[in-house]
Amino acid sequence: MRRRFAPAESPPYRRRMTALRSASTRLATALVCTLGLACVSPGDGPPTTAFTGATVWDGTGAAPVVDAVVVVQEGRIRSVTAGGEPPRGATVIDAAGSYIIPGLIDAHAHANSGWASDGVMDSEAQVRDGLALFARYGVTSVNSLGDDDAVLAVRDAGRADGGYARVAVSGPVITDTDPAAAASSARARADAGVDWLKLRVDNNLGATTRMPWDAVEAVLDVGRERGVPVATHLFYLEDAKRLLEMGTGMVAHSVRDAEVDEEFIEALRASGVCYVPTLTREVSTFVYGDRPDFFDDPFFAEGAHPGQLARVSDPDFVEQMARSPIAAAYRRALDTALANVKTLVDAGLPVAMGTDAGPNGRFPGYFEHLELWMMVDAGVTPEQALLSATSVAAECIGRDDIGTLEPGRWADFLVLAENPLDDIRATRSLEAVYIGGEQLVR
Repeated sequence: MRRRFAPAESPPYRRRMTALRSASTRLATALVCTLGLACVSPGDGPPTTAFTGATVWDGTGAAPVVDAVVVVQEGRIRSVTAGGEPPRGATVIDAAGSYIIPGLIDAHAHANSGWASDGVMDSEAQVRDGLALFARYGVTSVNSLGDDDAVLAVRDAGRADGGYARVAVSGPVITDTDPAAAASSARARADAGVDWLKLRVDNNLGATTRMPWDAVEAVLDVGRERGVPVATHLFYLEDAKRLLEMGTGMVAHSVRDAEVDEEFIEALRASGVCYVPTLTREVSTFVYGDRPDFFDDPFFAEGAHPGQLARVSDPDFVEQMARSPIAAAYRRALDTALANVKTLVDAGLPVAMGTDAGPNGRFPGYFEHLELWMMVDAGVTPEQALLSATSVAAECIGRDDIGTLEPGRWADFLVLAENPLDDIRATRSLEAVYIGGEQLVR
């Protein structure tokens, strides 16, 4: 059965298609053995879908495959080939003229805030609604670093209902100042089955007291004992160096007080730990002191929560932010963060896209696209930015079943009208989102 690809809702951003990139010599066989399955023709096995005619960038860094045939079976990628015929008996979706890339992965977001009228997501239904919003924007996986039991329950329930992003969880951020209490909190979260532990090492520009180092060490010790990585909120370069030495599992924000130096670069390289910039987190701390340009972007308007939009547009809130010296300091910190992203990517270090989206003023879904655009504005290439949100992010959060369109991986991918390798803002030309091979209704 053949049908023309038809998105559930075509956004009004299609422009004339750019010239196709040269065909890749990298071919995948249509008969693959994955996950212990026998090698069989997809036409002889479970229901199969073949997407034909698109240009596919698979997230590995290989050249795009032009006029590709993407075969999906049981929710996973079976093959990606250049040309050829779809498998016998497959449902064929004509994606000619489109571009297919892996689903975006946010390595640092929050799945329990930002969509309810009071800004708190405290029920499983609300969490699913929030994850559905991420998904509608093409964010197919979310690493939720600071959440509650409702997010854990949604993760544990699996994706039988479909329609929302995959999620990993950390439980609540550990803020205890006493080492014994911090260790107890960490053990409780590990007992609950979290994917990460999250702690905060920051003084909020001098407004609060930093978590004591002995309490930090206690959490890291529990992480090592239980085999649970620890993600650390931080701000300062010297704190980042110390945390790398102590064994943090993720630098979960940018270094923002100073440009990174060779000592930090080499420590990050030696550790293998990922650096997550969260540039849009900084934007949210000052941008509402005036009307942001992105308020006029129809792509933003598609999913902006009315209650949150009203909150950051309230005249009193706007005036307070416009006059805030803290907001001004964070605006300056963003310049440093942008420079550090460019430096670390150029050094070949693992930089994973993350936004800290979810809390008030950090709009889920749209902020992931804005993060990519900002990375490119900082001097990163479109492909480097996309790698940070696909294969690099997947590796950083410990997932080997998402992030690329290789055989055996989940068929989480986006269909775009325009080529994001030519212009990163083409990610807003989103036509369709697939998670596990199933199309979401946008």
